[in-house]
Amino acid sequence: VQLVESGGGLVQPGGSLRLSCAASGFTFSSSIMNWRRQAPGKGLEWVSSIESDGSKAYYASSVKGRFTISRDNAKKELYLQMNSLKSEDTAVYYCYQGATRGQGTQVTVSS
Repeated sequence: VQLVESGGGLVQPGGSLRLSCAASGFTFSSSIMNWRRQAPGKGLEWVSSIESDGSKAYYASSVKGRFTISRDNAKKELYLQMNSLKSEDTAVYYCYQGATRGQGTQVTVSS
């Protein structure tokens, strides 16, 4: 299993970013996929999940209405569209398949 996140960066409050996660080494189209994040000095926080066929998505209350998870099973990619970003969204974001995660991508929200 290999997961490679990208798309992080520095953005001002209120801005947007789109994270991507390229997957390989497993049957992506059969896997529920997840995004989690870890803010500086804090524990790992679940952000969002999506069913294997993309039919249902689930969100933490802290991001609901601002973030959208999606996937492209043909490309074996997972996405997280993040809008109306806040300083408290600053964290390293990881995509997960089961207990496996990628190296993460840093998102920093700051003016």
